[in-house]
Amino acid sequence: MAGFTRSIEIDRPAGAVWDLIGNFDSLPLWLDQIATSVLEEDGQVRRLTTTSGAVIIERLLHFDDAAQSLTYAHVEAPDPVRDYVATMTVNAHGPDRARATWHSTFIPVGISEEQAVALFATIYEGGLSALKARLEAA
Repeated sequence: MAGFTRSIEIDRPAGAVWDLIGNFDSLPLWLDQIATSVLEEDGQVRRLTTTSGAVIIERLLHFDDAAQSLTYAHVEAPDPVRDYVATMTVNAHGPDRARATWHSTFIPVGISEEQAVALFATIYEGGLSALKARLEAA
């Protein structure tokens, strides 16, 4: 099983960062590749549509508002991996600074571990940079 983690420092209070990340339906607001998100099953499943038209279905596995952490798994996705599980967390680094971390584990299918990591590195780095830009501009 492969694992991958990316973090970014954001010049905003942790609560403000969590308000955005902790909303399971918020990906279109900060992840450029996601065009739409529709919650299903009482908010436990999100159906994402990418800007290229692909559909990703994810299930919320764990949500901890106090710890500012959520974990989700792919139910259906076009990515060449299986058993994808990701956790997003926000930690305070002072009163007006936070660290957002995105971690996942998965098993590559039909590609090498290095190729799978490179795929997610592009998504995570771009997404976290966009998150930082959106929040720091607010």
